[in-house]
This record gives sequence, C-alpha cells and structure tokens, in this order.
Amino acid sequence: MAHRLSEDGKHNVLVLEYGGTDAGPFIQMPAALSYPMNMRRYDWGFMSEPEPGLGGRRLVVPRGKVIGGSSSINGMVYVRGHARDFDHWAESGAAGWGYADVLRYFKRMENWHDGNHGGDPDWRGTNGPLHVTRGPRANPLYQAFVDAGAQAGFELTDDYNGQKQEGFGPMEQTVWQGRRWSAANAYLKPALKRPNLDLLRCFARRIVIENGRGVGVEIERGGKIETVHAAREVIVAASSINSPKLLMLSGIGPAAHLAEHGIDVIADRPGVGQNLQDHLELYIQQACIQPITLYKHWNLWGKALAGAQWLFFKTGLGASNQFESAAFIRSRAGIDYPDIQFHFLPIAIRYDGKAAAEGHGFQAHVGPMRSNSRGAVTLKSADPKADPSIVFNYMSDPQDWVDFRHCIRITREIFAQPAFDPYRGKEILPGANVQSDDELDAHIRAHAESAYHPCGTCKMGKADDPMAVVDPECRVIGVEGLRVADSSIFPRITNGNLNAPSIMVGEKASDHILGRPLRPADNAEPWINPRWRETDR
Repeated sequence: MAHRLSEDGKHNVLVLEYGGTDAGPFIQMPAALSYPMNMRRYDWGFMSEPEPGLGGRRLVVPRGKVIGGSSSINGMVYVRGHARDFDHWAESGAAGWGYADVLRYFKRMENWHDGNHGGDPDWRGTNGPLHVTRGPRANPLYQAFVDAGAQAGFELTDDYNGQKQEGFGPMEQTVWQGRRWSAANAYLKPALKRPNLDLLRCFARRIVIENGRGVGVEIERGGKIETVHAAREVIVAASSINSPKLLMLSGIGPAAHLAEHGIDVIADRPGVGQNLQDHLELYIQQACIQPITLYKHWNLWGKALAGAQWLFFKTGLGASNQFESAAFIRSRAGIDYPDIQFHFLPIAIRYDGKAAAEGHGFQAHVGPMRSNSRGAVTLKSADPKADPSIVFNYMSDPQDWVDFRHCIRITREIFAQPAFDPYRGKEILPGANVQSDDELDAHIRAHAESAYHPCGTCKMGKADDPMAVVDPECRVIGVEGLRVADSSIFPRITNGNLNAPSIMVGEKASDHILGRPLRPADNAEPWINPRWRETDR
C-alpha cells in the first residue's frame, strides 16, 4: 500500500514500523528461513494460550517485527488460493472480492518467470513488482512425490496458481536471483526513494480518534509518547494479531471486553479479535535409503559451504526455500474444491531447524485447509506493550479429527507408491505402530503444528453484520478515516499459504483508498473437474 499510495506523487505517506532492517543473510537467504521466525529481533515472539484440543500445548505464533512484516520471516511459499475462496468472500458479504474481481490484482502484483515451464501465462502477471519463481527441483525426490501422487490416482497440475489449483506439481516461491523477495524488497524499498514517502521507526500505541474519526496514531519513540497526525486517513496493516489489538486499545471492539480493561468504547464492534483461523499441519516423515537428501548438507561444513556459495554468488542450496513440489487434493466426495495441502521436503526436519531423525529422510507437510474451528485474539491488559491473549481453539470441531486422520492415511498411501520404491525406508513419524483412530488422534494431539497462517480477526463484510469489522472498502465500520488492510480482514481462510492473498489485499485496498475505479473484473473461469462432486478421488 505504501508503494501504491505514493506512486502518483500526489499524496504524502508515512509508514510506522516498530521493527528494524531486513539486511543480512538470516532474512535474505531463502534456505535460512527457520532462523528469522525464531529470533526476537525479527519476530514479535507471540505464543498461543494452552490449546485444549492439543493437550494444553502452547504453540508459537511468529509475526514479522521488521520491514516487510511477516513476508520477511515466512517460508516464501507463493499460493494465491482457490477461486472458490474469493467467491465465498463475496457471497458472505465482501462484495467486489470474488475471484473475478481479485484476479486482476494478483496479475498486477506478479512478475512470474516460469511461463516456459508449464502453466498458462493468460492467468499470470509478468510486469508486477513481486517476483515469483520455481526452485530447480534437482533432487529426484521432488519428482518422485509428483509421480507418486499420479500413481495414487490424483490429478497433476502445471500451475496451481493458474487455472487449475488441484493436483500434484511444482511449488512456487517469492525468491528472485537467489534472495527472498519480500514485500519490503518488492514494494517498500523502491518506494522509499520517493520524496512523498517516509518511514518512521516507532511503537504504535493506539489510534487517535476524535469526533468519530481517526485523525492520527499515538506512538512511542526514544522513550517519549507523541502523536502523529493524518491529513486524510489512518490505515492499519499490523497483522491478524496486532491489528485487532490496536483497534481494541483504541476503543474499537467488544464493548464489555473493553470495559473490563477500562478502555472507553468508541465503536462497539463485537467481531474485533474474533473469527481467528489458522492452518494446522503434520509432518509425515519417511526414512530414505539412498543418501540423496538434504541431510548430507546438515552439518557445519555443509552449511558453511552452502552459505558461502549463496553469499558470493546467490546460488546453490541457499538460494531456495527447498519447498519445490506441492499438491492440493480433496478429502472426500462432495467437496467442491481441494481442502488438503501438501508441501514436500527432501529432508526430515522441523520449521525450527531441528532434525527429527539422525539420518536421511523426506517429509510431507499436510493438513486440512478449511477447518470450522474458530478462535480469538483478546486483550490481557490495557498496556500497549502487553502481548494479547491468542486462543485458536484448534481441533475444536469434530470434523477436524476426521480430516487429519485422512491426511495421515492418504500421505502413507502416496509414500507407498512405486515412485518411492528406490528411496523408501521406515516411517519415522507417526511411525508404523500408529494405526488406530485413537493412536492417530494421540499423535495429532501431540504433534500437530501451526502452518503460521493466522487470519480473520477483523472480518470484512456488510455494515449490518454485527461480526463484521470492516466493509468491502476496508473501512472500519463506525469510525471515519480508518481502514484495516491485511490478512485480518479475510472472512474465511484461503486455500494455501497467506502471503499472496495478503499482498493482493494491499493492492486492491490501495485503489479503494485512492478512490480509483477498480480494475475490471476478469471473466476467466477456473478449471473444475465435475467428477469430484461424486467420487472420492
């Protein structure tokens, strides 16, 4: 938004950012992705409250505290979502956000580089600031995963971000010339060269609202509290955790909850902080009997060599996030579009960089995409520096357990296909002894992890929807001159990783803010296989 709002030179834009620079290999080297999301220098360090459905475990909730936000600490996986996701948004009250409406914004933001390797360029953008590429897929395990999916009876897709999401195929990443291509690299840094855009490093305490209008932001910097004033509008894009927190600290939220903390109520919006959603996933891990996995580089010398190659040439293993094959499939008959996602990795490892087994292995990250479980972000205190309370209520819907068991069993079926015969060793996780529903449930409870896709806490909808926080132009309902534009406004979580649809929100919101005519709807119709309405696969 900073880029788009300042590009015509007519408006002065001030970006408030608490975090620091994104310089250095921990952020810029794609293969180092596990480091920044575990460093308080770059991450807010949020934790969920004990989750009842996960045996009382508290899960980490990484959110970027650095320019570029969470796009500077994420896994760099690029997934738009399915067309039906956005049609659901429109049907639920976010008029003008159907797939035909948002497709042009996806195209406007993309600089897609893989038109010669599959997919349909008519569905993709090639002149935008956000570079989207594919990894080299040099390791044979990437192709084995795709081949195994076909052998198990699933579809293939050349481009899951194009006409057809469904199927097994290559995964895309926001990496360009060996570097993480975050929102900071794509949008903010070029825009900061303009005289009408400034970046102010400070801590945002609350939005200043006078006579029902957002007129500025109370900030803290250098140990002093002051107010910066907005001549036109205040736009909140602080994440699905910090955006509702900031609204509530400013008197916008559930009246009773605000009163508990002594906060004067300016707009009673019960939906602020509610509707919290996320993707949970499991790592299904298999030992590899050939020494071809990334484990052979998982030592001090291997990491040093990869780091040096990246540092001097921006090539080699350090230049990819290693998520280079993926799949989107349906869990059962009657599902209109895929509801299970796979990320494949040629190593058995966790996001925090800890290997689960001493030896060669590979894994699939798998999980359901559209759980009905809902959580909330609430205040623990009226102190702006206090962390909020985050409760996802993971696995609180009975269907979650059915879907996760299916995820485990279908992944085992895929790994059992002939394509993996030359590589397959023993199952590491869950382990061959985990078979019954009760055993699978115990494993899920103990091992399910967040995919780090929180969203939905400032839901977009109709003004008369009591749970809606913003209208379809991203304006906070009940307050003038204030908007929210980030993943918090998603009415429902999208199919896949959230970086791409979050950036799309910024692109489209900028046209609403500037009062520009919206880009015309695209009448392209996504590919739908009608047999999926009647069969299991």
